[in-house]
Amino acid sequence: MARKLALRDALREAMIEEMRRDDTVFLMGEEVAEYDGAYKVSKGMLEEFGSRRVIDTPIAELGFAGIGVGAAMNGLRPIVEFMTWNFAVLAFDQIVNNAAKTLSQSAGQFKCPIVFRGPSGSAGQLAQQHSQTFESWLANVPGLKVVSCVDPADAKGLLKSAIRDDDPVCMMESELLYGFEGEVPEGEYLVPIGKAAVRKQGSDITLVSFNKMMLPTLEAAEELAKEGISAEVIDLRTIRPLDYQTIVESVKKTNRLVVIDESWPLAGISSEVAYGTQKYAFDYLDAPVTRVNAADTSLPYAPTMIDAYLPNAEKIVKAAKDVMYIRY
Repeated sequence: MARKLALRDALREAMIEEMRRDDTVFLMGEEVAEYDGAYKVSKGMLEEFGSRRVIDTPIAELGFAGIGVGAAMNGLRPIVEFMTWNFAVLAFDQIVNNAAKTLSQSAGQFKCPIVFRGPSGSAGQLAQQHSQTFESWLANVPGLKVVSCVDPADAKGLLKSAIRDDDPVCMMESELLYGFEGEVPEGEYLVPIGKAAVRKQGSDITLVSFNKMMLPTLEAAEELAKEGISAEVIDLRTIRPLDYQTIVESVKKTNRLVVIDESWPLAGISSEVAYGTQKYAFDYLDAPVTRVNAADTSLPYAPTMIDAYLPNAEKIVKAAKDVMYIRY
């Protein structure tokens, strides 16, 4: 059986279930306790688990990320919530130089089972310093796992898997879509880290994306279908480790690929997917891999400029037709 849950409620359910199951799991971050979370993801958790397991922190990301890393090294399983991953840049020293390297620096003697989570990417008129995506930054670091999803069922299953994982996991969410609803199974289930999902079967072209860019990607697939073009849509879900196999199997069938990625075009996830596809499926490609990215500039504040900056269904449809050599 499944019921509809908002993304925030699916995330909360995952944390509650894992905290009930394992008393070494705890949540810490800005406004997660008394205020029920900046986005109400942790609503009611302080009442159930108390202030020793749902902990409000100062506005000091470097400091409380470091406390979380130390707790993880000493046998606990912290969930560290950042109000936004934009603020977490201050904590990258702890994430990159401590959490990611604990296992290798200790020759396997210390693990660091910690989850860092919060919203990533644009969220309306929040301007340059509050609208960035960091999946490619974090995925570049050996020792970290990175998940990025928007489907509530996936979010719950992936967060539960991340909490149980012995490696540090960075979970990238979307501020705009905490209220986005989807069907979530009842009962215990996990979504494996490292496995993409085929959201729509198709035969003419493959569209690959993740996080909230899945929405315009699916919209574009519907528009293409109206013109007789069958698009297969893949949701990466996990950024590191990246599921090349699912992408390659799709490209073997469709022979064409468009990658949609909210981040900047240089050295992004779309670049990595394009490289992996030409490495593992070059002989199956009938056209060069095409990417649809955000503009190569900082995000402006004006709504019209935001629309011009971000990928959308219209841009994706055009890219798909270009790959198929459909002339206007």
